[in-house]
Amino acid sequence: MTTQFSCIEIEGKSWENILTMRLSGKLTKEDYERFVPEIERMMKAHDKVRILVDLVDFHGWTAAAAWEDTKFGMRHFSDIERMAIVGEEAWEKGMALLLKPFTKAKVKYFGTSQMAAAKTWIMEGQ
Repeated sequence: MTTQFSCIEIEGKSWENILTMRLSGKLTKEDYERFVPEIERMMKAHDKVRILVDLVDFHGWTAAAAWEDTKFGMRHFSDIERMAIVGEEAWEKGMALLLKPFTKAKVKYFGTSQMAAAKTWIMEGQ
């Protein structure tokens, strides 16, 4: 199943606990209102989920979207087991560090050329 949003593409399979998200552009509050229910449906189906985030031409969040992201992180602090972030920009690596206080998940950053390593890491220990 693949769902396309203006800035977000989500791919997940009901028999797996791994969700792949491709983010591009600048995220808005409306984007969160559309994709959070998709993620939460997957969380209900699995004890813990793993998320691989692929940042492509990503420009960050609006202020309202950043607040939605914070609320999501607080609500699902323990529901994410691992999060791999794949991106090009140096600031995206900093984002991986910034996320750590908001989740119990193991968070790891990978450069764009390391997508295969990110996929291997996100599946480890299953």
